Amino acid sequence: MSIAGTYECVTKTPMGDQKSEFTIVVDGDTFTGKNQGAMGSMDLENGKIDGNKLTWSMKMTVPMPMTLEGEATVDGDTITGGVKAGAFGTFAMSGTRKA
Repeated sequence: MSIAGTYECVTKTPMGDQKSEFTIVVDGDTFTGKNQGAMGSMDLENGKIDGNKLTWSMKMTVPMPMTLEGEATVDGDTITGGVKAGAFGTFAMSGTRKA
């Protein structure tokens, strides 16, 4: 089963729950895509796939410039994981693939 697709995600942050569309475009054992929400859109960079486990980075600009490190597992149509925001720690992220 491919992990490619668009997922409706929620990331638990200190500024409240951030809803986004997390789109994964698979190319072999790597991927690209976007995480698009109310705070804008971030490109997924350095995306790697290991079985059903994903790792990536994103460059955040709002509310401050920072590189975020993401790690998640896809199980069927569900994605769960976290986004590490430097000294702010890791924020839980989860979502469901859109039909």
